[in-house]
Amino acid sequence: MKITLDEVRRIAALAHLDFSNKEYEELASQLSDILDYIEALKELDTSGVNPTSHQTESGEALREDEVRPSLSEAEVLANAPEHGGAHFKVPKVIG
Repeated sequence: MKITLDEVRRIAALAHLDFSNKEYEELASQLSDILDYIEALKELDTSGVNPTSHQTESGEALREDEVRPSLSEAEVLANAPEHGGAHFKVPKVIG
């Protein structure tokens, strides 16, 4: 599947990214190659392959949920560049 330069530019604009003309061309080629590979994978016969939800069949890999000691509020805030009360202060990022 061929991705056009206009499509790459539109996607980049949506992501607030900007590239040189050469980079746009490289991205269009790379994205086209990826979509071609996905199309090739769709042609594989997977009728004899059982569906899976996990990569391994080792069973439950999670530990028991148990209460354990954690850091105190003072320890957590000790290395913060700036804090107020019981919270971290960070620069405003939303207008």
